[in-house]
Amino acid sequence: MEDVALPEASERQRLEECVKEPIRTPGRIQSHGVLLAVDPVTFEITTASENAAEWLGRSLTELGSPTIEWTVAAQTNGDPVRVELAGRSFDAVTHASPDRILIELEPVSGSPDLPNPSVVGAIRTLGMIADAEQLRQAAAEEVKRITGFDRVMVYRFFADGHGEVAGEACEPDMDSYRGLRFPASDIPQQARSLYLTKISRAIVSTSDDGTALLSTDAGAPPLDLSEAELRAVSPHHLQFMRNMGQASTVSFSLIHDQRLVGMITCAHRTTRRMPILLRRALEVLATQLTLQLSALESIAHLRRDLEVRERRSALLGELPPADDALLALVHNGTALLELVGADGAVIALDGVSRSIGEAPLGDRSLLLEAAGIEPFETHEVSRTHPALSTLTPGFAGLMVVPVAGHGVLLFFRREVTQVIRWLGDQTASNRETPLSPRNSFSEWRQSVQGMAPAWGRTVEEARDLGRDLARALDRGRESRLAQLALVDHLTGLHNRRSLERALVEAVARGDEGTLLFIDLDRFKSINDRHGHETGDAVLREVGRRLARSSRGSDIICRLAGDEFVILSAGTSADEGQAFAERLVQAIDEPIDTDRGAMTVTASCGIVPLDGSRSPMSLLDAADAAMYRAKNAGRNRTAR
Repeated sequence: MEDVALPEASERQRLEECVKEPIRTPGRIQSHGVLLAVDPVTFEITTASENAAEWLGRSLTELGSPTIEWTVAAQTNGDPVRVELAGRSFDAVTHASPDRILIELEPVSGSPDLPNPSVVGAIRTLGMIADAEQLRQAAAEEVKRITGFDRVMVYRFFADGHGEVAGEACEPDMDSYRGLRFPASDIPQQARSLYLTKISRAIVSTSDDGTALLSTDAGAPPLDLSEAELRAVSPHHLQFMRNMGQASTVSFSLIHDQRLVGMITCAHRTTRRMPILLRRALEVLATQLTLQLSALESIAHLRRDLEVRERRSALLGELPPADDALLALVHNGTALLELVGADGAVIALDGVSRSIGEAPLGDRSLLLEAAGIEPFETHEVSRTHPALSTLTPGFAGLMVVPVAGHGVLLFFRREVTQVIRWLGDQTASNRETPLSPRNSFSEWRQSVQGMAPAWGRTVEEARDLGRDLARALDRGRESRLAQLALVDHLTGLHNRRSLERALVEAVARGDEGTLLFIDLDRFKSINDRHGHETGDAVLREVGRRLARSSRGSDIICRLAGDEFVILSAGTSADEGQAFAERLVQAIDEPIDTDRGAMTVTASCGIVPLDGSRSPMSLLDAADAAMYRAKNAGRNRTAR
């Protein structure tokens, strides 16, 4: 399930309001640290946090810290360096901007200076896990073990922006949030953009309103703190955290293809500061986790694609080349529905339609006309296509899959009541105002009706099915046309073109055998006296008698009119003679027609296959032998 139902107006209003907050330029930093902005040319400190106001307007060299001067000169962008200033130890981080250099100073706490060695061990442990769900849960447990925070959550985000707590480790006395969803407005778009440029974000205290930034130039634009470790926090977000019972948090971005696909969030109920070197180490873990999750997702997609292709090939490979392809799909209806995860379908191909599985019971022609042949899908048809919903009672999911040049497939999913588990009541009763954060984050369940499970990846899979089905039907049509080009339409026997091809191949191979040329005696009189319909009936019966009297390997051809030719490979001259006499006798038997019994005789010429002669000269020789039989009195054979 990738879409959720929320009150659209209030959710949109919260998202719009969040955009107005200047979160990149708040004009404040978190008060546990110090920020200085230096002119890169004069090295004058042009901006300082209020807790370092005494350095404002002075030269960087006056700080009396050669190490700080070195970090600025060496441009150690983002890399922490231990420095001493005014008798205190700090971790210094510098950032270069077009017109200023930012220096952030975080005081060294009593925590270990270096990343816990268990970060490396955690990365190794996580690297052994081959299941995405298990990996997210294990990541939460490992990060909690390393950091000691009360709760660690691993989020994953869906296409519409809402998220889910996909992994969690927390203290025993805390309610679990695992499996709960949260709306997109909890992490609005501009905040997500920041998480793309700054992989970690530490908020040390939710009771800290921050320290103002002072500048030597009152008219200067506010500093862009997008890359800053100490950037102050939105008041709205601080209240959000307090309502969740959080005093401190540290978050790590999970980024894939420039998209925020998830996060690791560490939360503590009392103020807790994570050393910057540990944050940097956990940034590596977060990056590794993202790569591993992406690889697992790609592997899962490849496996599914392979399975779907195999199942699709098995389904379409059984299609007959004739017009009953529709019946074959109906016969294999269960496999077809399982392929796209549908409850039912309507198959409309080349002007004929059938329903399979659980499909709407109304007039199929009206449904097909209303659905059309343009591809689309919906899992809440009553909202997106109200006119169609009246034709599909009980169904909320509809997918239209065109079969180019042949028709369309309609797939249906029944309406189901879905229960969504939310991180807090999403209604207005759980907020002070529509724009306020939720007061409670206890699990809240929402029942959603009028929807079916979203189609997801099956949309493209179904369209591939439609394209493959169209190609299969095209091949079947081409095969039938090719077959018709080699078949006599009246008798179903080979035609002249087919015979000539077979004769050329037989001569080229040097086959031995016999060529028989058969012509019906005085057949024109039957057409003249009884009509062409009767004549055609006689020709069809002669064809059937020739087929019954011949071997399966013999090629029986209606050459034209009342002329037939049989290519009998592997027969000797004597065998060919006996074969011809049987055929003449078989034809001489009375033939029942609508105009009564008809009797017709035949003359047959016999020539042996000869590799030294061309196919056409063999056919001419057989024709000449047939005329010798006619001149000798008809109803006989001649060589």
